[in-house]
Amino acid sequence: MTERLRVIPLGGVAEVGRNMWVVEYGEEILVVDAGLMFPESDMLGVDFILPDISYLRERTRHIRALVVTHGHEDHIGALPYLLSDLGTPPIYATRLTQGLITVKLREAGLHRLSEMRELRPGEAVTLGPFRLEAYRVAHSIPDGVGLVIDTPAGLLVHSGDFKLDYTPVDGRPTDTAKLAELGRRGVLAYLCDCVRVESPGYTPSEKVVGDTFDAIFAQAEGRIIIATFASNISRIQQVLDTAYRHYRKVAVVGRSMEGNVRMAQELGYLSVPEDTLLRLPDVLHLPPEEAVILCTGSQGEPMSVLSRIANRDHPQFAIRPGDTVIFSASPIPGNEESIHRVINSLFQQGAEVIYSALAQVHVSGHASQEELKLALSLVRPRYIVPIHGDYRHMALFRKLAAALGYTPEQVLLAENGTVLEFGPEGGRVGGKVPSGNIFVDGLTVGEVDHVVVRDRQLLARDGILMVVIAVDRRTGRVVAGPDMVSRGFVPGRDGEQILEEAREVVRQALDHGGDVPADWGFVNRKIKDSLGKFLYRRTQRRPMILPLVMEV
Repeated sequence: MTERLRVIPLGGVAEVGRNMWVVEYGEEILVVDAGLMFPESDMLGVDFILPDISYLRERTRHIRALVVTHGHEDHIGALPYLLSDLGTPPIYATRLTQGLITVKLREAGLHRLSEMRELRPGEAVTLGPFRLEAYRVAHSIPDGVGLVIDTPAGLLVHSGDFKLDYTPVDGRPTDTAKLAELGRRGVLAYLCDCVRVESPGYTPSEKVVGDTFDAIFAQAEGRIIIATFASNISRIQQVLDTAYRHYRKVAVVGRSMEGNVRMAQELGYLSVPEDTLLRLPDVLHLPPEEAVILCTGSQGEPMSVLSRIANRDHPQFAIRPGDTVIFSASPIPGNEESIHRVINSLFQQGAEVIYSALAQVHVSGHASQEELKLALSLVRPRYIVPIHGDYRHMALFRKLAAALGYTPEQVLLAENGTVLEFGPEGGRVGGKVPSGNIFVDGLTVGEVDHVVVRDRQLLARDGILMVVIAVDRRTGRVVAGPDMVSRGFVPGRDGEQILEEAREVVRQALDHGGDVPADWGFVNRKIKDSLGKFLYRRTQRRPMILPLVMEV
């Protein structure tokens, strides 16, 4: 019997973030990426969301390698949480991506846990039934790659995050010649980045951001504060180069960014112009027109440098009139409210704030419609699998492919956990594997589930009402209470009257007219049911009701 190629997303489809794919032939497995996703604003107390690796936990001895396409959080952020559960397979990545992973694992005390192996574009490595090769792609971070996985069932190509930028900061554009070569060889399936499919034309080059920086630096008379992702080495390079041209000095502030800058310098991926990079105290002593502060906080993260500045909580400096603050990143879905709060606060303190709605201080690292069409025309796959996008992006990608002659059956739309099978008769959507959300809440991973998040949402929306009551164990009669304590629920002027009416509702609900031995579950249910109906009728709200029943 001929083995089938199985390709399974554990994260990163019908959503943007926590990218993770399983490529399986027979019993042998390659894992591609292990990213995290930021929570929606209503996921209270949740720090990150990870892929569900239940399917892999049972198969760790069959994992040949974990291959990483590039160093963004949505591709490497889950590694400190999941690596040990994957059996610590060897990690294949390019040098800069290795460096970013190592910084992350060292912070978690896990850097000795797994062997790093360099993934060199153009060089193939054999891993069981898989022959793995990487090719260069342009993205918003250097050293990104797409993957070519040659299997007995056919050639699988993973696009990585890419765009067709011919003037990238690192001078290494997407290898379109390689895409054309793959098209000539024959590609079974192309897993293609689709998140910018709504955007017509071409995604602007990173060079545009450099030009915008030049214009801002030329006009700004005070200090310039720039927030971007700590891993955006290309953007950091642009800031350093622009500062040098305009006779300014730069301080890098933020633990993660400082660590990444040191690492990128050591590996040769960041070129610092002479005498441009200084310590923060030295930059703060310069005249305002000579100072640049490069920091974390582009997503409004609560403890980031820029958020602390906006909250007047940074120990070393504060905003003053004449400062220019640049947000050089696009908002991650779910972070918009936090970002807007920071922007509003900075404006209130007298800063000039520039963000992507006002100027091209950030461009996407993902391909737009014409680039996607060109990539498909070069690769000419038999099947297309849209990845790295919400479901609407995937559906629109199917329409874009139809304009190039592909049938709906050739564009496979997956959800997390969907098994895509490829065999002699072709490709199809098969069964499902576990694919839930794994929530990170502080130091706990996976202990917070959807029920806990839902309870937090209820508490935030309608508050809580605790009912303390004592009942006779033998007769079931109320002997004390009910006393009620509310938080975040009872309206001001009518509060006491509503609570008194609620006490009477509970008394009547438990007045069964005879002596019946107390049953905790029954009493608990009666209180919840009767109070829930009364409170909704009286207030149009549904607080969480927590009975505290004592039997005496």
